[in-house]
Amino acid sequence: MAARQAMRIESAGVRMSAPFSIKAPTELDRILMRKSASSRELSENLACNRREFLRAAAGVTLGSALGPVGSLSRAAAIPKGKKVVVVTFGGGARDQETFAPEGQENIPHLLQELIPQSSFFTQVVNRGILGHYVATASLATGAYETFNNFAAVSPQNPTVFEYFRKDLKRPASDAWVVAPSNGFNRIGESSHRLYGAGMGARVILPKHLLTAATSGGSDYEHLLRDNYETPLYAPELSGNDFELQQMEDLLKLSMQDFKSHALTLSSPDELSVYIARRLMRQVAPSLLWITLHDIDIAHAGAYSLYVDGIRRTDRLCADIWKTIQSEPEYANKTTMFILPDFGRDSDEEAGGNGFQHHRTGDALSRTTWLMALGPGTRQGVVHDRAVESTDLVPTIGSLMGFSAALSQGKPIEELL
Repeated sequence: MAARQAMRIESAGVRMSAPFSIKAPTELDRILMRKSASSRELSENLACNRREFLRAAAGVTLGSALGPVGSLSRAAAIPKGKKVVVVTFGGGARDQETFAPEGQENIPHLLQELIPQSSFFTQVVNRGILGHYVATASLATGAYETFNNFAAVSPQNPTVFEYFRKDLKRPASDAWVVAPSNGFNRIGESSHRLYGAGMGARVILPKHLLTAATSGGSDYEHLLRDNYETPLYAPELSGNDFELQQMEDLLKLSMQDFKSHALTLSSPDELSVYIARRLMRQVAPSLLWITLHDIDIAHAGAYSLYVDGIRRTDRLCADIWKTIQSEPEYANKTTMFILPDFGRDSDEEAGGNGFQHHRTGDALSRTTWLMALGPGTRQGVVHDRAVESTDLVPTIGSLMGFSAALSQGKPIEELL
């Protein structure tokens, strides 16, 4: 068994630093079987499993919190004109299909290209509501939002885009969101009385643009599907034909160009990343947020489509990083963060549906990971101390020089 696993890892091209073996049952398996196991214990053991697998498969080292000297040296390495790109990893994926030994074949780009260049955090805890819009809004505000996941409302707390623009006096053109579905149309700015109202990011809804640019048809049927959980949900969208035409002209969009470069026309994420590339080339915003969502096809119950979504998201994350390195406005001065909004249910949890849903709120669906790449970031280092989803916004604030005063999180010291 161990020999076969080593062959699988080597055949995928992953550099191994030590012989890798599988022990069954694992400590995590034993804990899952104990009904009295605490969420904290489950999270810690999941982090440990991720760390040990990455040490064996990707040759990374175990990190620790750095003192003031290390922090100052990294700060000195951050260039002026700092940019940040945030990529949320496709709607949540389980370790069984990603970082567990049996899942590593689905994330070759993360393992071979990105993790060796990154600081990787194995234990990111989400204590909020496990719905994709509300959870993504919580990531973007640094505070756990409490609104109905399917309500067409703005976040209640100030967003990272508002902090950035208000503190640094940046124009609207310097903060953008590329959102996966029309349900995310209000994520760019909050309803907070001290922020909001014109201080947020400009939000691009690729499906909205596509609807305006075409009459639908078989080529675009899958691209236009808006929400995998509630396909009948259709929020009201602002924006008239003139505004949409301005957006198309600004980004120099061409559906023929997209069709000629996309590996598949059935992936909304392919369309999102195409538009993000155009945005980086034409506008070069300092703060760009890209939410991928193909993995959430899992709600349809088709395991093969779920795994295809993971593999595509893995590839697209690597493509975004390559674009960052190739664009003069971004190369060598951009930090990219990659993280899921949350995970999915375990197979063992009563009331859950395994990979298909995220209904139980168990520890496995709440314990995710974070990857940070860019200048000043230690490469090939794994940290397994617990951080929270809400720590992302104050960390970005510390890197870019603005205060996330109303967030609930705190900066991640290892990245400063």
